Amino acid sequence: MRRHLYLTLMVGFGGILWCIWPPRATALAGDLADQAAAPAAAATANSSQAGPVLAERGGRPASEDLLLAEAEKFYRAGDFDHAVQDYERVLQASPNTPEAYAGLTRVYLKKKDIPQAEATIRKGVRLADSPAVRVALGELYFRQGKIPEAEDEWIRVVNSGSPDARAYFGLSRVRRAASMYQSSRNMLVKAHQLDPSDPEIRLRWAETLSQAERINFLEEYLAGETNDDDETRTSMRQYLDYLKARAQDPRGGCHLVNDVVTTETPLVRLLSAPRYIRGFGLSVMVNGKKSNLLLDTGGHGFLINRNLAEKAHVVRLADADIRGVGDRGAKSGYRGLVDSLKIGELEFQNCAVHVLDQRTVTGEDGLIGADVFAAFLVDMDFPNEKLRLGELPARPGENRKTLSLHTERDDASAYEGEHGKSADQTTPAATAPPHRPDLHDRYIAPEMASYTPVYRFGNALLVPTSVGEAPRKLFLLDTGSTSNIISTGAAEEVTKVHTDLHSLVQGLSGSVKSVYMADKTVMQFGHLLQENQGLVAFDLKHLSDSTGTEVSGILGFATLHMLDIKIDYRDGLVDFSYDPKRWGR
Repeated sequence: MRRHLYLTLMVGFGGILWCIWPPRATALAGDLADQAAAPAAAATANSSQAGPVLAERGGRPASEDLLLAEAEKFYRAGDFDHAVQDYERVLQASPNTPEAYAGLTRVYLKKKDIPQAEATIRKGVRLADSPAVRVALGELYFRQGKIPEAEDEWIRVVNSGSPDARAYFGLSRVRRAASMYQSSRNMLVKAHQLDPSDPEIRLRWAETLSQAERINFLEEYLAGETNDDDETRTSMRQYLDYLKARAQDPRGGCHLVNDVVTTETPLVRLLSAPRYIRGFGLSVMVNGKKSNLLLDTGGHGFLINRNLAEKAHVVRLADADIRGVGDRGAKSGYRGLVDSLKIGELEFQNCAVHVLDQRTVTGEDGLIGADVFAAFLVDMDFPNEKLRLGELPARPGENRKTLSLHTERDDASAYEGEHGKSADQTTPAATAPPHRPDLHDRYIAPEMASYTPVYRFGNALLVPTSVGEAPRKLFLLDTGSTSNIISTGAAEEVTKVHTDLHSLVQGLSGSVKSVYMADKTVMQFGHLLQENQGLVAFDLKHLSDSTGTEVSGILGFATLHMLDIKIDYRDGLVDFSYDPKRWGR
């Protein structure tokens, strides 16, 4: 019999970034506001941890500098072939030119050719070791999921006194995804000061702008040449249209209308066969129309099918292509607005939803990403079939916050205030101060000392997972996936892999063409260890490319249904509780 496996992961464009635990604040000289204001301090502080001071090699002919400038121009305009040609011409003349190795590595990373990027930067380390090469090496490590190594490279460059914008930008990405939002902003401010024209720094900086400023930025950005692929540019245009439509609504953002800070509601069994539970959902009233939506830690916000949207009279705001796991590309859809969403005792008003232009969302009316409850402590008690939402531990000296439903873009709100207000509404963006009183770094309350720090990329939570004796990998926490999944590359490191003709893997973007089966694997995550016989495997490269780092597998419902899972989205913490007595073990 053929197994039919569903994955409801939604893959978005850009803005999904890495984190590392524990945050290495003590290793970076001048890590807070004084770092952004006084970069020279980094050259002397913590010198014992900085390693040898690196220096760039100079003395190049002027013609090579012109070629480097031309290659960089081609790279930023997305003309990668001509950029490669110019960088290679420089290296043919001067094989020890660090900027050429760094630039060529970034071209290959942008082209998503990871093996060629690695070959290039490894040669650069041998022949032209320097801060520029080390920063690019960190970017390769970041994409490969080697986050501690990436952070170490960037810290050494910053502590050497080299004013490299991309080193600060890399550290900003690390801090941000580690829920160290104020520290991340400090690093971003410094990166923007050093090179405000860098395309990636500009895009990240745009997320600190007010809604009106962000609209103006995207209009200007998309009107010019960029090195983004067509899929990314399409998503940006659609997001711009959405921002413009949202700006016309005088009612403000999604907000809770009743005074509820804790609640409990039943989880609804969703079946793919009379006795087969494919997942758990929530009973949701969308503009008064009842529906059961799959509770999905791999999804973002609300995604509903066309039928439900029509019945609920969802107001269409802007087109939005929707992509997930599968080989058939993006599906058409749109962003819409609903007047009311009711979940148990909670009622939210004026909230955004995604609508898929088809009659089903992988067999369901839709899904609800667990990240919409990021303002709460989320307790998914699967054994007892309950969802509990509680108050997050107050930070020292913190007042109670107004709660909201997080249905907007997470990767555009990490620098927004606690109430979803846009950043720097009174301070010009170019001179915005690094410190924001409404931004905070991760706080681990005493009662959460046993929680597992996880890596957050927008809505996605990546759990450090050991597979056999291989180096630790990153697995997506995805209650919307019926099965555990491992990438073929990760599986081949620890076991034998065979073609699987009996499993059909289907996601939002259709079915997966090439599916494999991995022999025995032993996975360890959090405080738990699980042995797997016959683990489904397939290529997760598109997911990894979209995320920006290597995703080596998925922890799916086959394992998660046995657990009581508590998630603190605010601080990037997850607790996995397993009762072996309940399962007769």
